[in-house]
Amino acid sequence: MNDRMFESPVFVKGGENIIQEIACLEDALEFMYEWPKNRRGPIYDTALRACQRAFDRDYPLSAARNAFAGFAKSAKIIEEVSAPLAWMTGKASQGGVAA
Repeated sequence: MNDRMFESPVFVKGGENIIQEIACLEDALEFMYEWPKNRRGPIYDTALRACQRAFDRDYPLSAARNAFAGFAKSAKIIEEVSAPLAWMTGKASQGGVAA
């Protein structure tokens, strides 16, 4: 198992209203590196630094996850998922309706 997996994933709205699951440190870093430069600021910088430090194993993974989630909240892209999404249940879809 990947030792850089978050205890629980963070769900964010990506391009064209697609919900992305950020389940590990690598996902968070990739998402942040692709974040538009004109939308970056001090909260982004802090979260990125936390994730980079955790990647170097110099910072707790849980703190990096919390920093990423805080960035997502401040950017208004966090998606609260209270019920499992269709793709999370592992059941096949039939006729556009989850089985």
